[in-house]
Amino acid sequence: MKPQRMEILPSSLPPIGISREQAAALIGIGPTLYDRCVAAGTMPGPRVIGGRLVYDVEEVIRAFRSLPHKGQAAGDLDDEPVAGNAFDDAEED
Repeated sequence: MKPQRMEILPSSLPPIGISREQAAALIGIGPTLYDRCVAAGTMPGPRVIGGRLVYDVEEVIRAFRSLPHKGQAAGDLDDEPVAGNAFDDAEED
């Protein structure tokens, strides 16, 4: 059985490129909402490697950290849950 890409790298060397689903999970949202954020310009789009879309981990983290906190200036996507998205449908504390 072929090892998964993540299992090939030692834990001391995390990947710098991730899939769309991983990019969304990294910041705690679902892929559909992540796509909306990319379209709105609040999250980075992918790079293309041999026809494959790969998201830069550092760009995703940097974009997330630049988002306003609740109560600060609101963006187009604030407080708009996406129906049917397990990450977005979870109850908030």
